[in-house]
Amino acid sequence: MGLLVLATAVLALVVPGLFSSIKPAVVNPLLGVIMFGMGMSLRLEDFKIVFSRPKDVIIGCLAQFTIMPLLAWGLSQAFQLDEALALGVVLVGCCPGGTASNVITYLAKGDLALSVGMTGVSTLLAPFLTPLLTWMLAGKSVDVDVLSMFLSILWVVILPIVVGLFVKWLWPKFTEKATDYLPAFSSIAIALIVAIVISANAEKLLAGGLLIVIVVVLHNVCGLGLGYLIGRMLRLSEPKMRAISIEVGMQNSGLASSLATIHFAAYPLATIPGAIFSVWHNISGAVVAFLYRKKSLPTT
Repeated sequence: MGLLVLATAVLALVVPGLFSSIKPAVVNPLLGVIMFGMGMSLRLEDFKIVFSRPKDVIIGCLAQFTIMPLLAWGLSQAFQLDEALALGVVLVGCCPGGTASNVITYLAKGDLALSVGMTGVSTLLAPFLTPLLTWMLAGKSVDVDVLSMFLSILWVVILPIVVGLFVKWLWPKFTEKATDYLPAFSSIAIALIVAIVISANAEKLLAGGLLIVIVVVLHNVCGLGLGYLIGRMLRLSEPKMRAISIEVGMQNSGLASSLATIHFAAYPLATIPGAIFSVWHNISGAVVAFLYRKKSLPTT
């Protein structure tokens, strides 16, 4: 997935005309397809961890919605980003966990149940927390319509997930076969979102995109590191620390680009951080999974 998204991003940057005919409005349906696939892959049992291990989920979600938003704001201030790019970075930071985090946690030998539970809970909290946090951190310089963002996340994220769960309940045999192909469809959809956003801003990226790449990389790497550190400070087990690290560091950056497209059309560069994050966090996730696998788990 990382290689596919990276290759598409480079192609869109070098030859933007290949994707320029695709309208930005397509980003939202593509994100809906990804969320629908997530709904089809979820099980109601995945949410049992919320009741059986509420402390772990609360710790993880608190880390998710504090570390990444504050990091986003802090990096935007430290690097003195302009309004549009700062808004885009904040949007990424205020979004829930990414859809690829569960796979990365599995590969990293982390606590998969905790990872899935955190992804589900943070996604359900997103309609409330993402608009509110964006308003708190970016509302002074940019007009943030909290209610409109809340409704957008309901339509683009929550509704497709609910439909996916319903389809799985209605046609379990079909869903069981279809889930084998869902990662491929999600990868293609994410790659297309990245291509649409980057091709629309290719000229500006080539002129001065290095700074925002540095900020996005720091945002992701610091999130991964601080997520692990929080787990260590609270003396959680190694698999739990790995899960929280990956969940905190990997964001639903496609949602950030979607929200920027819908609600901040006056700031076209606000879509860029989400697109770059989509490329980078799949690469860093693969590296982190490799490093965690090399580190043996403590015996109990």
